[in-house]
Amino acid sequence: MTSSISDQPDVSADASRVERVRAVLHAAVGAVGGLERPGQVQMAEAVSEAFATGEHLLVQAGTGTGKSLGYLVPSLLHDRRVVVATATLNLQHQLVERDIPALLEGAVTVLGRKPHAAVVKGRGNYACLHRIREGAPDEQGVLIEAPSGSLGEEVVTLRAWAEEESDRGGIGDRDSAPSHTERAWRQVSVHARECLGATRCPYAAECFAEAAKDHAADADLVVTNHALLAIDAIDGVPMLPEYDTVVVDEAHELVARVTQASTAELAPPMVERAARRARTFVRGREADDLEDASDALRDALEATGPGRIGSPSDQLADALSLVRDAARDCHSAMPKEPKESGDGDAARQQAKAMVDDVRKVAERMAAASEADVLWLAERDGSRGGNELRIAPIDVALTLRDKLFGENTVVMTSATLKLGGGFDPVARTVGLWASDKVEGSDAGAGAGASGGGGARDSEAGPDADGDGGFAWRAIDVGSPFDYAKQGMLYVARHLPPPGRDGMSDATTTEIVDLVRAAGGRTLGLFSSRRGAEAATEAVRERMPELEVLCQGDAQLPELARRFVEDPRTCLFGTLSLWQGVDLPGDTCQLVIIDRIPFPRPDDPLMSARQRLVERNGGNGFMQVAATHAALLLAQGAGRLIRRADDRGVVAVLDSRLATARYGGFLASSMPPMWRTVDRAVALSALQRLDAAAS
Repeated sequence: MTSSISDQPDVSADASRVERVRAVLHAAVGAVGGLERPGQVQMAEAVSEAFATGEHLLVQAGTGTGKSLGYLVPSLLHDRRVVVATATLNLQHQLVERDIPALLEGAVTVLGRKPHAAVVKGRGNYACLHRIREGAPDEQGVLIEAPSGSLGEEVVTLRAWAEEESDRGGIGDRDSAPSHTERAWRQVSVHARECLGATRCPYAAECFAEAAKDHAADADLVVTNHALLAIDAIDGVPMLPEYDTVVVDEAHELVARVTQASTAELAPPMVERAARRARTFVRGREADDLEDASDALRDALEATGPGRIGSPSDQLADALSLVRDAARDCHSAMPKEPKESGDGDAARQQAKAMVDDVRKVAERMAAASEADVLWLAERDGSRGGNELRIAPIDVALTLRDKLFGENTVVMTSATLKLGGGFDPVARTVGLWASDKVEGSDAGAGAGASGGGGARDSEAGPDADGDGGFAWRAIDVGSPFDYAKQGMLYVARHLPPPGRDGMSDATTTEIVDLVRAAGGRTLGLFSSRRGAEAATEAVRERMPELEVLCQGDAQLPELARRFVEDPRTCLFGTLSLWQGVDLPGDTCQLVIIDRIPFPRPDDPLMSARQRLVERNGGNGFMQVAATHAALLLAQGAGRLIRRADDRGVVAVLDSRLATARYGGFLASSMPPMWRTVDRAVALSALQRLDAAAS
């Protein structure tokens, strides 16, 4: 079919768009004192094209690429508002405090105007002037001035800070507040459902959260987090100004964060607190009935074993129904307006919110939907005993419908390719292989055709009657030469890890590797027990080294001490696997004790595996192996953070070299030079130690 002239692409417009992207990127990179990299330019042009065509885009941009400016520049030049969602506060701070200010300054020279950017956080991240000035409710819902003791001192300091912020027109958000504990912050903030609302709050004109919302309404670029994006796009609760273009950074975290945002808990103490708060505002027995329902729930939980609950027992089902009905009756019995006795409007609002939250969670659990996973989580007795949790079994179809179906989405991370291709990660967010645009660099990789979605890998958009999910994927590489800078050593000679803890052979291997490296080791362990056992062994056999273990102090303090003395070792668990930036001589050896598969008894992961298998897929590869591959890629990525970094990643799980799935996992890690020769790895570490000493 011959196209008419009007159907031809506007080459001049495309060239002009690319020229503007390059010009603004060049100015922004200069403003931060950085170096423009080919991968960064390639990424910026690809993101700009995705915005122009409406096709979704997955971009793997390795550490050091400068991916933040790679998507911020085209976002700022787009003719409509763009929302940027991050997973961590660290990245949000980097964007807000460094990259975006530099970009705005650089853009002025090209655009002739200074664009407008804003940050949107949950309401609980802002100080609440009503709570500060009127007091916070206690357990019975009575407004109190301030707690006593050290907590009281923190609260007084936070209140004074908030008043100063109000006087000077500050933002009043938690990140700019004086040092404080979680308990203290709860005394000066409210969540969205506790808020009186701008029409009823006497301090609405000064409200920090409302000011941030108004600021974002006029912004060209809005920065938020994955959770708020999920609440806005998926739950339909308006948290963000209108948009139709989204950039998801740290996109490997999106499924986990969306799942977390949709996870709910229910425990007897939660029901009791809601009943106590409501008692002041109801005249009948409704609050007493709700508290009685908490006793029935406690009895049911005591008779329920920990782990996944495939089908609730009659006792548990009855208890959930009782809590649901009692909470509904209690909520209905609470007046819409304050009682004449003078009870605070804020206390009543908070009480109603707590009761309604209990009702919603109990109702969801009582429904026993096949789309949800219900399980009993064991908790320390001092924290209120065991609790029920519920989460969506799969979020792929939801993301497909609510996020990708309504917006143009760019996903980016240093780890989006698993097993050599993009399909496993794409599937977890609801983008099928058959949606992929021909010629896109998105091969499925060895042995895995997906990452946990309910659909099989051959299903396409036409099967749903939808055609608006076309996606492309590119890998813009990394400025680092991983093959020359890093070595991946797999201890093939070690026995496979078992359930009885760390073997003597593995302990000896850790000690020998640390000795060869002269310290300088980040140890990533699959369990707290493993990290503590390794710490004890190295301390005992190498007393001249300082070995820090997660739990010895707060993580920022441990990271600081690790960086200050290059010969120090730091051993820990999941929170060290990603998001920790430790460049230079301080980290020349990364030890990974075992492949980080999810626990076999993990209620959510096991349910997802069974769902994939029911749909004809390979549950192990699509869920467990994909989960492990992401963590391995993130963990190995701790080693090379700068162009002059050198080191070894030592994986002490022989299955990476011997199991059929080992190739899929290894190809998901940075492309380092690989060996299974113990002597070669030890020799390399010794040379690095000598060079650094």
